Amino acid sequence: MDKADLVKQLQIDRDAPSGGSTAAGWWVLGALLVVAGAAGAYFWLGRGDDAPVVRVAAVQAAAALQAGRSVLDATGYVTARRIATVSAQVTGQVETVLIEEGMRVAAGEVLATLDDTEARAQLVLAQAQLESSRSQLAEIRAQLAQAERDRVRQEELVARGLAPQSAVDAARTQAESLAARLASTATGVTVAERSVELARVRLDNTVIRAPFAGIVTVKAAQPGEMISPISAGGGFTRTGIGTIVDMDSLEIQVDVNEAFIQRVHPGQRVEATLNAYPDWRIPAEVIAIIPTADRSRATVRVRIAIGLRDDRIVPDMGVRVAFLEAESAAPEATAPALQVPAAALREDGGETVVFVLSGDRVSRRPVRVGAGRGDARPVLEGLRSGERVVLQPPAGLADGDRVRLE
Repeated sequence: MDKADLVKQLQIDRDAPSGGSTAAGWWVLGALLVVAGAAGAYFWLGRGDDAPVVRVAAVQAAAALQAGRSVLDATGYVTARRIATVSAQVTGQVETVLIEEGMRVAAGEVLATLDDTEARAQLVLAQAQLESSRSQLAEIRAQLAQAERDRVRQEELVARGLAPQSAVDAARTQAESLAARLASTATGVTVAERSVELARVRLDNTVIRAPFAGIVTVKAAQPGEMISPISAGGGFTRTGIGTIVDMDSLEIQVDVNEAFIQRVHPGQRVEATLNAYPDWRIPAEVIAIIPTADRSRATVRVRIAIGLRDDRIVPDMGVRVAFLEAESAAPEATAPALQVPAAALREDGGETVVFVLSGDRVSRRPVRVGAGRGDARPVLEGLRSGERVVLQPPAGLADGDRVRLE
């Protein structure tokens, strides 16, 4: 039955007997509901088919970085030159832990605190002892001043013949004795001040701070646990609060067969590829060749500096490296690191944009590209290596639209 027949059936027969009007009304209402349901189903179920079919390509390292021919390939791992398991300088019970895995911390930032009840009490005691020593010093200083005045009076009396010489000797002895006590008490005050400083240091040791800026990779303790700078307690005492990695110190270490180590030299350009991102080529450079060989494996370790910083590069990632020939070791300093297919670029509102694919949707992103020839343009700003962009985006494509891959 086609749509014309349905329309005819929906027409109201003005000549029909009035007794059947109720039944005909219900029939008409049911037909309308069926048509509306079919239209709704078509609308909702057919929406996915309206998504445009597109082709995508990955943003790649620029050709200038790939021009050199590989003279040697090797595998290794990303390592951190600066990594620390942070612990306390004293044994104590953990009171608070302020870190979580993945948190970025600054140098000197508080990571955790220990129970400081005893350390605070020692500081109060040391401060009280210092006040006591200072009071004794003031008392002796007053006594010495009085003894000096007595000595002067006795000397005047002896000069006038009104007192014996022994009185002057006694006054002098008293003054000298008090002077010695004053010096001893002054030393005691200095010792008490040092005791207060030591107590403050012990109190400060209950606060655990980050030794350098980095990212927390391990959280090793919880409030209520005991922590100690040395292993103790049969394994029930923690030796660290957590582990911090300085991401700026990341580098690559590879083991090169000693039969081919002559092909590697410091300063040599390297192209690295992470196992997790096989389409992302990372510029790198040889830092040093470790001057020792592994006898059992017949290899020599090589340190390689990573030429860029990216959050996707993390410690212990597997990596493949290609040592490039020396003729290609001097690329132009102004050469950009990435390139994007020219077919992905669109001029929109006075700016150059691309559509980056994430899942099954695209996001509109302004980019800045340089001049170039061929099918690629150098990326100056706006894209990261490995991101996928839509080639020849349809005219009606907008930010947030759903697409289907060809």
